[in-house]
Amino acid sequence: MVCLLIAASVYGQARPTGQATEQKPQLTEEAFKNIRVLRGIPVKEFMATMGFFAASLGLNCTDCHGSASASDWANYATDTPLKNRARQMIAMVNAINKANFGERPSVTCYTCHRGSQRPKVIPSLAAQYGEPLPEDPDEVEMLPGARPTVTAEQILDKYIQALGGAQALARLTSFTAKGTYEGFDSDFGKVPVDIYAKAPDLRATVVHMIGGDATSTYDGRNAWLAAPSTLAPVPLIPLVGADLGGARLDAQLFFPGQIKQLLTDWRVDFPAVSIDDHPVQVVQGSMADRTRVKLYFDKMSGLLVRQTRYAPTAVGTVPTHVIYSDYRPLPDVGVKIPFTWQVTWVDGQSTINVTSVQPNVPIDAAKFAKPAPPR
Repeated sequence: MVCLLIAASVYGQARPTGQATEQKPQLTEEAFKNIRVLRGIPVKEFMATMGFFAASLGLNCTDCHGSASASDWANYATDTPLKNRARQMIAMVNAINKANFGERPSVTCYTCHRGSQRPKVIPSLAAQYGEPLPEDPDEVEMLPGARPTVTAEQILDKYIQALGGAQALARLTSFTAKGTYEGFDSDFGKVPVDIYAKAPDLRATVVHMIGGDATSTYDGRNAWLAAPSTLAPVPLIPLVGADLGGARLDAQLFFPGQIKQLLTDWRVDFPAVSIDDHPVQVVQGSMADRTRVKLYFDKMSGLLVRQTRYAPTAVGTVPTHVIYSDYRPLPDVGVKIPFTWQVTWVDGQSTINVTSVQPNVPIDAAKFAKPAPPR
């Protein structure tokens, strides 16, 4: 987990409207101590806000909260010089946005810091005259006036065909899978993982960590994250807003036969972009809460290779992207699914490698229910 308890002011940043079925989230001041100004926001958004700080300044948890925080969550509440400075800087940034940009987060920590603790004020000649950095595919934006040569429907049809076709996809109604998980929370060691999925949008992932199971579930309406106290300061976090929409989309993409209906406002007017030197076609859509989602399809194979979505925090917008690879056909079904996916967000990265899949098997509905809070 990245920095947890830096407090910052919030000047009415607009957030996507939540779904009617959303559960009431636990708020930061209910979960943590010494929350001075980052109050009234859900715990998951608070965690993403800490990730925004980490990404902007190139720091980790103990850099801001001190080495004692590594051994006890309670120590994150202790004030440190960097935490106090962060409060001052966020107040300054919010004042700039309030005075000049209608309280929209047009200026953020990342605007000046760009991954460095100290913003640079002198131009770099090496950067000015050196080779430009490769374009980040996540940052590609629509090109005004572009005339697309292919429609979103054509790209999505090619994807459905590449997976095995609409009829084959309709025959896949559920699956269970086993594999390995590795990430910052497993100390990048491989641990077992079980995955349960049922059409059209039920999903559960259970990672068997050394200290206990870490579980994420989506039951078709609500979603939760549960982790033992050794891994998370809050044992059970309900997801709301863009995070809930992301959990829903992840579950639905396991059964993509209805992908055209999953998002709205499809757009394809993007410039040419490549991922790992492979040309991709970018399709953008919107979730029900208006959160933007970009889908990247390999131009040759038609397969989905990346999903990038965005979520607001108290200090700016953060991206999450999922990379899909190692597509293989499921036995007796004729449908290809990715056997590897890597999730990257501002407070961590994890990779799941599937080793075995059982398609069209009965799955107890309790697998997708709200997890019991771990000890």
